[in-house]
Amino acid sequence: MLSYYLNNQIEAGCDEAGRGPLAGPVYAAAVILPNDFYHPDLNDSKQVSKKKREALRIIIEKEAISYAVTAVSAEEIDKINILQASITGMHRSLDKLKIRPEFILVDGNKFRPYNDIINPNQQIPYKCFIKGDATYASIAAASILAKTYRDEYMIQVAKKYPKYGWDHNMGYPTKEHYKVIREIGISPIHRKSFKLYKDL
Repeated sequence: MLSYYLNNQIEAGCDEAGRGPLAGPVYAAAVILPNDFYHPDLNDSKQVSKKKREALRIIIEKEAISYAVTAVSAEEIDKINILQASITGMHRSLDKLKIRPEFILVDGNKFRPYNDIINPNQQIPYKCFIKGDATYASIAAASILAKTYRDEYMIQVAKKYPKYGWDHNMGYPTKEHYKVIREIGISPIHRKSFKLYKDL
């Protein structure tokens, strides 16, 4: 796990969680870590156990120079598509950082140029990295925050809509989830632009 991409600059790592689920928001995070930050368990959130993710969240929130997490609703996902919603979420998280980054590291291969909210005419340079959440600490940290915040939301909303099993499937397209949709229909937070019925 690399601490930074370019030395002697303020870098923000960006990642999202929840592109694949049938329901709920997509969450995106931006994190600026100290250049000397290190934790042996830090990795892509999908490679880390739930217990370790929750422990890492506390550490990241305590030690990050700045961080922000935002959610883009299912309704907005339906309007602009999941890719654009993910990027929009990253932009909104970057807007919320208390320290302005000089460079942006993005997990994946798609992003839109980001104009600094403080200086709207200034575009902050960025670079996309395939599997960046397993390569750079700031992206991995953003991955952990996005995942834990989203899971927390889905567990809470599962209390309102208990039949879909969101407290354990987190809205992902499991057989159970499809079965319940078939039986009782969709909820207000399902993504209507997604394939909500498995046989269609």
